[in-house]
Amino acid sequence: MSRFRTRTRPPVALALPALLAVAFLLLPLIGILTRTQWSELGEHLTSPGVVEALRLSAVVSLWALGLSLVLGVPLAWLLARVPFKGKALVRSLVLLPMVLPPTVGGVALLLGFGRRGLLGPWLEGTFGITLPFHTSGAVVAATFVAMPFLVISLEGALGGLKQSYEETAASLGASQVRVFFTVTLPMVAPGLIAGAALTWARALGEFGATITFAGNLPGTTQTLPLQVYLLLQDQPEAATSVSLLLLAVAMGVLIALRGRWTGTPADRKAAELPPVAEEPAPTAAAEPSAPAKLAEPAEPAEPTAPDASGAAPRDGGRWPLHATVTGFNRLTLDAEPGTTIAVVGENGAGKTTLLRALLGLTPRAHAELRLGDTDVTALPPHKRQVAWVPQDGALFPHLSALANTAYGLRARRVPRAEARARAQAWLDRLGVGHLAHRKPAQLSGGQAQRVALARALAARPRLLLLDEPLAALDQTTRARVRHTLRTHLAEFGGVCLIVTHDPVEAVSLADRVLVLADGQTLQDAPPVEVTRHPRSPWVARMLGRNAWQGTASEGGLALAAGGRLVLAEELPDGVPALAIIAPEAVSVHRERPAGSPRNVWPGTVREITALGSRLRVLIGSAEAPDLVAEITPDAAAELGLADGVRVWTSVKATEITLVRL
Repeated sequence: MSRFRTRTRPPVALALPALLAVAFLLLPLIGILTRTQWSELGEHLTSPGVVEALRLSAVVSLWALGLSLVLGVPLAWLLARVPFKGKALVRSLVLLPMVLPPTVGGVALLLGFGRRGLLGPWLEGTFGITLPFHTSGAVVAATFVAMPFLVISLEGALGGLKQSYEETAASLGASQVRVFFTVTLPMVAPGLIAGAALTWARALGEFGATITFAGNLPGTTQTLPLQVYLLLQDQPEAATSVSLLLLAVAMGVLIALRGRWTGTPADRKAAELPPVAEEPAPTAAAEPSAPAKLAEPAEPAEPTAPDASGAAPRDGGRWPLHATVTGFNRLTLDAEPGTTIAVVGENGAGKTTLLRALLGLTPRAHAELRLGDTDVTALPPHKRQVAWVPQDGALFPHLSALANTAYGLRARRVPRAEARARAQAWLDRLGVGHLAHRKPAQLSGGQAQRVALARALAARPRLLLLDEPLAALDQTTRARVRHTLRTHLAEFGGVCLIVTHDPVEAVSLADRVLVLADGQTLQDAPPVEVTRHPRSPWVARMLGRNAWQGTASEGGLALAAGGRLVLAEELPDGVPALAIIAPEAVSVHRERPAGSPRNVWPGTVREITALGSRLRVLIGSAEAPDLVAEITPDAAAELGLADGVRVWTSVKATEITLVRL
């Protein structure tokens, strides 16, 4: 698809200075090109002094690059990922060599590492290392001025990388070091390559710090920039030729990077293969060979399967959950093996914080967690055997579906061939085995979610946490993935927590619904109980019910939003309660109804939406809170309903369910 951009003519007051700036930068380069003796270029560049300086420059710049990688990559990760006091000072120290005059940097190096410096005498007396006026000194000087380019570039790339990838890898059993080398570095490769290229180019062209700290000794510290300085005095034409060489190298690096100084996290585009069309999830009847229990298909029996340490689990592969959470979330959670709990609540209620506390990934809340016979409270995330599937799945874009699924097994040191066999079996079981060699970018949303689920289950977690796993899917795909998920959670040996805002997911997938409000448990009950007696207006509305809060008074309910509700059930005066009214219990009329209903209000149709084969009508009234009614299309046509039409609504007292708060 072509993109159309509006062309705007820049004002002269801005365009003229900009053109002058370009000319100011371009003119010196043109000067080198025009003054170069092209016929003598080869002779100048192959002279013994230039060749020796070129060799030395290559050695010094490559060593400086290696030293910058060893020291700068961990420093960039520290600045991007670890909060600590004094971070601003450390970042300023990183930037200092970029703004410091190179000769001042050389003096500083001399006073720090020279023979009379702070560290120089110790280095010489203990290890026999003398840096000034030595090739190693040139390496140190080049590293000092060039390493900031690597640190800044890589820190920017790390800052743009979503931490959910690293957190998901940790939940699969990978240590921080393994996560860094197998997930973080591959995904920030563009930033790393850009920083390394700039670092090498800067080290190759370093002059001031080198001549001040390491001197200008032919064959020892006389690099190409220093050779140019000497040639300018006796052979300016040769100096111009060598300058052209350095200019070509610098421009080549910049052109290769194409402006990507900070790099971006890897987002591998699948240009070679189109996304595979979504297929229906296999039904139980279509999988006669699938095992009855939720275990690795490649293993003969769940009870004898090894745990993360390689030993047989002492609790027979059944892991009840006990958690006491403090901090922002304040609750106690107990669940038997095989229990699926839907966690619901308004935004900010603490749902994701609860999951992250169980993972040990947030300072906002702390969980004392026991899984089976093991207290994992003091263990780091990668040793808890708590697998997490975030909302976006967080599939590693640089790995295939098969490698993604095998990641947790490999992190627990399962041999490569065995890990890939188990991973393939899980992908087959979830209906995406034929996509094993596809990258995440080549998968549809439903396929990617099934791969993410296979990856979590293949790692044999004792606790499975799913954070809105179906939220990003369309309705058809969501139904298919929900069926797959329900099938494979049926006899899971641990406990599963699913954060969701979808009432269908909460009712169809969960054995219990945990309602959170302000980090605390508002209700914890089976779906049927929560559906019939929701203790929160938000939950009632999520389930498609009208929910009005009020206080019992004189045989009725004085509504908090204004108005009064007549009830069939009596409550003691002053008792707070929630009135639940099903949309199908609301009658809509064009004229005031006569007969038994005692709750009658005039109102105006505000919105009509389709819900399957029925219509939901939102009706606003000055005498009662907004009310949703559910009627058939024929009834709506007969009543002549449309936005703005005035109607009457009625609800029988016997159709109202009361929940004490």
